[in-house]
Amino acid sequence: MQNVLVTGARGQIGSELIPALRARDDVETVVATDIEEPDDDGGPTEEIDVRDAEAFAAALSEYDVDTVFHLAAILSARGEDHPQLAFEVNIEGFHNVLEAGREHGLDRLVVPSSIAVFGPETPTNPGEMTTLAPRTIYGISKVFGEHMGNYYSWNYDLDVRGVRLPGIISHKTLPGGGTTDYAVEVFYDAIEEGEYTYFVREDTELPMMYMQDAIRALIGIATADRESLEYPCSYNVGALSFTAGELTAAIQEHLPDFEAHYEPDERQDIADSWPDAVDDSAAREDWGWEHTYDLETMTADMLEHLEEKLG
Repeated sequence: MQNVLVTGARGQIGSELIPALRARDDVETVVATDIEEPDDDGGPTEEIDVRDAEAFAAALSEYDVDTVFHLAAILSARGEDHPQLAFEVNIEGFHNVLEAGREHGLDRLVVPSSIAVFGPETPTNPGEMTTLAPRTIYGISKVFGEHMGNYYSWNYDLDVRGVRLPGIISHKTLPGGGTTDYAVEVFYDAIEEGEYTYFVREDTELPMMYMQDAIRALIGIATADRESLEYPCSYNVGALSFTAGELTAAIQEHLPDFEAHYEPDERQDIADSWPDAVDDSAAREDWGWEHTYDLETMTADMLEHLEEKLG
């Protein structure tokens, strides 16, 4: 990686991936792009909608980009409210990125997949080669992304890679319409309000990951030896699995007066369609994936940073 472009730079992952990339000795330039121009944080920025194929292709040429991290997407819960927009951004937009990458001759295209590719028919603790039966437009778009990434790799030798990320927890940027948003929102309300109402049941258990580990996973798959990747576009990466009730208990260890309430809404159906854990042994064996945060250390770090951020 030398000249890198990141789409979705203003999002939850992009806002933390970009400084991590800029801190690397092997990266010369990181171009931050989003549908609204990102803040100038020490590097070039561009206002680019991935649905605009010409604008995206022009940016690849202007900055002589060799690596793209394609993060722009409409997430699961928002996608169900706006399925046509999700189709345009997640499917047509990704196709624009693939075509531009093929024509430009990218060295590497990294596009995260998601546990949203799974569905009610997926077996417990699924591996990579499992039943993919998503019930959301977001999940469907991610299955499309995995298969199209492989297609462009097989037919055009475009090096496309990705990992199936679980719910991401971060103190820097709020999530943008995902089914696991409660795992971030709860920390803000615990500090500011002393209580929080979950939109899932107390016993809802889903795979999660702290942001620092998610960044390590994305950079890890990007820098892995291509020949070692058996599932280049669809590696499971696991870290944490906990119920909403267990998250409440972890927060109460630090904030004993915190009160939690549970009022499931339509997002509960999405959560119920996903597994509570994934088998990530392939990623650990093929390219050395390992996580560093557990529920206790993640909770302590989130509260410490948010208490400072929120005053």
